Amino acid sequence: MAPAAYCAHVSNDLDAGTSAAAAADDPRHPEPHDESLASRLNWLRAGVLGANDGIISTAGLVVGVAGATSNSKSILIAGLAGLVAGALSMAAGEYVSVGTQRDTQTAMLALEREELRDDPESELAELADIYEAKGLDHELALEVATALTHHDALGAHAEAELHIDPDDLSNQWSAAFASLISFSVGALLPLLTIVLTPSSIRVPATFVAVLIALVVTGWISARLGQAPMRRAILRNVGGGAIAMGVTYLIGTLFGSAV
Repeated sequence: MAPAAYCAHVSNDLDAGTSAAAAADDPRHPEPHDESLASRLNWLRAGVLGANDGIISTAGLVVGVAGATSNSKSILIAGLAGLVAGALSMAAGEYVSVGTQRDTQTAMLALEREELRDDPESELAELADIYEAKGLDHELALEVATALTHHDALGAHAEAELHIDPDDLSNQWSAAFASLISFSVGALLPLLTIVLTPSSIRVPATFVAVLIALVVTGWISARLGQAPMRRAILRNVGGGAIAMGVTYLIGTLFGSAV
């Protein structure tokens, strides 16, 4: 089939409501369309960073309160309040951020769908130019663009031009829930450590537990991001140690002044 005929075919398909979702339901392609590996890694990285935030922020809070008072109930209440407030704040922030990203992706896909309907020939030429710029010769680039357009016009153009997978848009609810859970899990470590250990060693024990946890999250973050391991761990541990040291100093100063 000639490229012009392909364009007419694509235009008719779009007018009939054909989309990438329909292609995914094609019985000739029975395999499930799960999230891409990159997407899963992004969520995992976000979960690790959320847990890291929970560890550091809650540790700083409870250590600061412990510097001001030895009352276990006051430390527990402050820690619980910080856990709940931090988890909800993280979840709300992720919901707003990822929701905005999804709205942008949806708008860009709608514009791309409209352009495919109105001028399929230009869109085909544009797609061919993209593949030609990647190293294919002109004829092969046009052949590839034509075949992909015939198979799934919106998916091919969205991936090549917009770097968006129409079947894997950002999900604000998943992001919010992941942040809520990861922050809460991270925050439980310093909270339980400082509440369950004897008052004479609660602050040193919390420091040690938090620094060990930060080594682990720094290592995981470096592995996921393929970053230098030692630098990531030192940065993570250093930031957490400074945060706890500063808040403990402030708590001690204000506690002795009251």
